[in-house]
Amino acid sequence: MVRLPVVLGNLGKIILIIGIAMLAPVVCAIVYGESELVPLAISAGITLISGGLLVYFFDTEKEMFYREGFAIVTLGWVAASLVGTLPFILTGTVHSFADALFETVSGFTTTGATILSDVEAVSYAVLFWRSLTHWLGGMGIMVLFIAIIATLGNRANQIFRAELPGPAKEKVSPRVSSTAKILWVTYVVMSVILAVILILQGMPVFDSLCHTFGTMATGGFSTKNASIGYYSPAIQWTITIFMALAGTSFALHFLAFKRRSLKLYWRDSEFKLYIGILGAASLLIVVSLCGAGVKLGEETIRTAVFQVVSICTTTGYGTVDFDQWPALARQVIFALMLVGGCAGSTAGGIKVGRHLIMARQTGIELKRMLHPRAVLPLKINQKVVAPELLVNVLQFLFLYIGIIIIGSLVMCAMGLDLVSSLTSVMTCLGNIGPGMNLLGPTSNFGFLPAASKYLLSFMMLLGRLEIFPVLILMLPEFWRR
Repeated sequence: MVRLPVVLGNLGKIILIIGIAMLAPVVCAIVYGESELVPLAISAGITLISGGLLVYFFDTEKEMFYREGFAIVTLGWVAASLVGTLPFILTGTVHSFADALFETVSGFTTTGATILSDVEAVSYAVLFWRSLTHWLGGMGIMVLFIAIIATLGNRANQIFRAELPGPAKEKVSPRVSSTAKILWVTYVVMSVILAVILILQGMPVFDSLCHTFGTMATGGFSTKNASIGYYSPAIQWTITIFMALAGTSFALHFLAFKRRSLKLYWRDSEFKLYIGILGAASLLIVVSLCGAGVKLGEETIRTAVFQVVSICTTTGYGTVDFDQWPALARQVIFALMLVGGCAGSTAGGIKVGRHLIMARQTGIELKRMLHPRAVLPLKINQKVVAPELLVNVLQFLFLYIGIIIIGSLVMCAMGLDLVSSLTSVMTCLGNIGPGMNLLGPTSNFGFLPAASKYLLSFMMLLGRLEIFPVLILMLPEFWRR
């Protein structure tokens, strides 16, 4: 049986963390002398008081079981999303709860889909909060929670295994709390490096911070209507490189730095497949564009590589409207929506690791048809993949495709065309950002009815938490003894 006092007490701590983060846009409003200062301060105050009351009235020190872990993770994201709407609502940036929830969930889940038609008309402080939700959600609100709350002890295991994305929960330290801290330190260091580079390349400090948040979290929120297309080619290449790095396992980054060896990357099967996919997809798009009469040159290559990395890593930044590309190039983009980044990265989607496991298992099954008695273990990086992990991957893929089909049918029933319906669900479930047709990279989700926004917000949470932690809460037996 789930003990609600344990869940509510820990939710209070999570809400407190979000409340403290809300002080950042308050400072931003002071710096820029914006009228949003008061509503932003009220938002932070309400959030801090709400979190404080939950911590005060409910016990957070009891031993945590796996059920409470799943409940805290899923409800923690819901709670963060609900209080995260306050800056949007109280400043008047959006005019409905559905819009505020969609924008906030899109931020925390690093989806990057937006209901705003003119982001350049939004205040600096609100834009900063909007981008900050990306950065907080990128490495995971719960991983941040574990890193900050040192008193969790063994209870951190229950949260960590439910939170961290990917087919396997990669730890770089025997202690989960140490792993969480290492991942966040790596994340922060890489973020600082990117911000400094962008500033040196001429991007304004405010823009560099916001785009650092969006890039390292593979989020996609920009401060410009033209997204990254507004900036110089040098900045576009920098963001391309860091999107690719953000789509790589942060545990792998840490180990490569610790051992001072780049060879670790090339020994990792998932990373090699990831780079191969990015390279092959970029080449296909360049060929497609040149076949349509576009001149081969640096701009063509840069545009192709940028969009491939952006979609595959589920960042969602844009430099062009890929919805106007030739059919082959658009089909490549569509296929990349079903790939995702590496396990243990900030990227969403199915994940390259799962595709690798399924590809290797398919090869084994073909060999087994020729050699029925052969013992052919499934190995990744010279390690045998446990049968339960293979089953988990199969279950995940079944649910992922099933949710896309059902979600697309519901969106069609709400009046959207087939392509828009399909890609809206794919982009939200994969935490990507732009879809196609009516929801392409130059469009937004603002025109959708409220019911569609609630559905797609749910899809974003499903995708970010990788389905199982959300669905398990819907089982009646989860709440029973």
